Parts: sequence; structure tokens; C-alpha cells
Amino acid sequence: MPAQFISGQPSHAAGMRRPPEYTFKIVRTYPHDPSAFTQGLVYHDGFFYEGTGLNGRSSLRKVRLETGEVVRHVDLSTEYFGEGIAIVRNKVIQLTWQSHIGFVYNLSDFKLQRQFSYSGEGWGLTSRGDELFMSDGTAEIRVLDATTLKEKRRFTVRDGAAPVDQLNELEFVEGELFANVWQTDRIARISPQSGKVVGWIDLTDLLSSVYRRQDGAVLNGIAYDSIHKRLFVTGKLWPSIFEIQVVPKISWSFR
Repeated sequence: MPAQFISGQPSHAAGMRRPPEYTFKIVRTYPHDPSAFTQGLVYHDGFFYEGTGLNGRSSLRKVRLETGEVVRHVDLSTEYFGEGIAIVRNKVIQLTWQSHIGFVYNLSDFKLQRQFSYSGEGWGLTSRGDELFMSDGTAEIRVLDATTLKEKRRFTVRDGAAPVDQLNELEFVEGELFANVWQTDRIARISPQSGKVVGWIDLTDLLSSVYRRQDGAVLNGIAYDSIHKRLFVTGKLWPSIFEIQVVPKISWSFR
């Protein structure tokens, strides 16, 4: 695993130890549209692709990394509350919250190719190979076939024996599934094989509380540049996207 994603020790040794805790160092800060209610974030070929939410304000966007300029966008109909997005080959797939409908767009021009349906709510979405991993606000992660968009299986995310619900935006980072936990400043690092939480990233104070006074302005949005090993995080209605380095928390003990 690259240096900026230092692995912790096994989380369930003899004493049922908790998963290791991590914090962050800010590497660089990028501008972000503070009116964007970020639901999904993907890094691809030098740009961010972003799905935004709220009825009447939901969109799919292509955003210039360095400046935050929106270079392409499509608005969703006002009846839809946009949610997570993922890129698979030359397509962008976008969920909606409670409409049970998702959209498939051409990556190059955002032209709508088709719709698909699913049960329950749509929250976060990410891709790995020919599979999509989808959250629905519970502790379960659904695994979909990326071509048919049909569900193949599910697994439950657990910290020890306890299910971890409110899983939201998702991203694969060096083989681990990272998940925002809604209304917290924490990201769960999850084994996609077992569903176990193998670590927690605490992003408390990443963004000053001055910029988080709006209702709903919570941490949400994870993107990974697998070529240059860069991890980006942001939040709903945040004015910045942060490139961060994940580092272990230091526990001091005195004798």
C-alpha cells in the first residue's frame, strides 16, 4: 500500500481490538462550488465528475480540478434528488435518492443513454472492474453488475460485531472501500471481501466551522487518483476540495 495510506494492524486480534484510527494532513486545497450539494465525486483523466443533490438543484458535472470551473453539466428534472455517481468505461452512472431510478450517461457529452430501476434508496456509488458498489443508507452494500445494473449480492459492513449504518459516498482506494458515514466527520475503511471495518479516518476540523453553518453542510465526497496516488475529500456546500494524506493517530501514554 502506498505511503500515504498506511495500513493499520489487524482489528480483531485476541482482545477484540478496535480498528486503528487515522487522521490527516492537508496536501493541497482546491476551489469547490459552495452551492453544490455534493452526493458523489469521482476523479477521472484530470477532472472531477460530481453528482449533486436536492430537488430542483440536482446535476451531473465535469469540473476542472485546479479552478473549480464547471466545464460541462446536465440538470436533473426537478422531481429527482440526485445521489452518488460512478464511471464505468465510457459511461457515467448516477443514482437518485427515493425515486428508485438511476441514469446512464455518455461520459464524453453527458447525453442520457438509458434509465434503470432498483428497490429502496440510492445513496453512494463506486466502481471496481465490472462491478458497482452501492450504499442505501443502511449497513448493507449492494454489488451490481456494471453492464446489466442488476444486483448480484450484498454484504453487511461491521465494526467488530456492530453494523455500521448511514454509509453514504463510496470510493475504492488501493483495494479498500472507503465510505463516508453521513452526518459525521469519519470515513470507514472497509474490506470489500469481509465487510469488516479495517480502519477509521477522522476528518474533524478539516473545514472550519465558519463554513459549515448551513444545514446539511456535512462531509461527503471521496475521489481517488490511482495514477498519482492522490486522495481528495469534500462536503456538501463546502467551498473547498482537499487533497489529503492519511496518517495514523498518535496515542500518548505516560508512565
